[in-house]
Amino acid sequence: MANAPETLPAPFGLASRRSPAARLTGGGTNGNERLTSAAGLLLVILLAALGATIVQLGPLLWVHLFLGMVLIAAVTLKLASTGYRFVRYYTGNPRYRRKGPPQLALRMLAPLVVLSTLVVFASGVALLFAGPSSRSALLPLHKVSFIVWLAVTAPHVLAHLPAMSAGLRADYGRHTQLGQDLPGRSGRALALAGAIVAGLVLALVTIPEFAPWMHAHFGHHR
Repeated sequence: MANAPETLPAPFGLASRRSPAARLTGGGTNGNERLTSAAGLLLVILLAALGATIVQLGPLLWVHLFLGMVLIAAVTLKLASTGYRFVRYYTGNPRYRRKGPPQLALRMLAPLVVLSTLVVFASGVALLFAGPSSRSALLPLHKVSFIVWLAVTAPHVLAHLPAMSAGLRADYGRHTQLGQDLPGRSGRALALAGAIVAGLVLALVTIPEFAPWMHAHFGHHR
């Protein structure tokens, strides 16, 4: 029963007596898993929209650039939540050791997912700020890393879809009652909202960097 505070709902009314810190950061391993699931689903939605722009990249170039910047904050949140679990598990935290590691196949894919993600976004940001003159040097890297990223991330996402759905229903489903929820739901919601807002702010402040790419594209197609 050592895991009961993490896996069993609190008695009705207990949530109102929790400390502010517990309401924001509680939840233990299950809370971390739910945050990771929510961040993962946010990434799936944004990446689906980004992928749609590739089909018509010319007229949707500005949308592609905008969504790419929005995604940076969501990717950061996902890497932070999974990285936290990794660190807690391998530093011997009892709760995370009892929870156990992810499936072996997913653990083998994880380094490739992380590395390809970093290369895709780093090359994309470098392209944006270096301008169209960097196309010959950086665009091949961006394209190849995207293909590798897609190949290793697709099975990773498919394997986690059931957990994503279950975690979101548990935290935000209509049957979740006040006082019966896992501690830390407010903190998880704030982290998710913060990633969305931070991504939008980052995209908005970098809009001036889109202009050289837009001019180069439309100038090339005249």
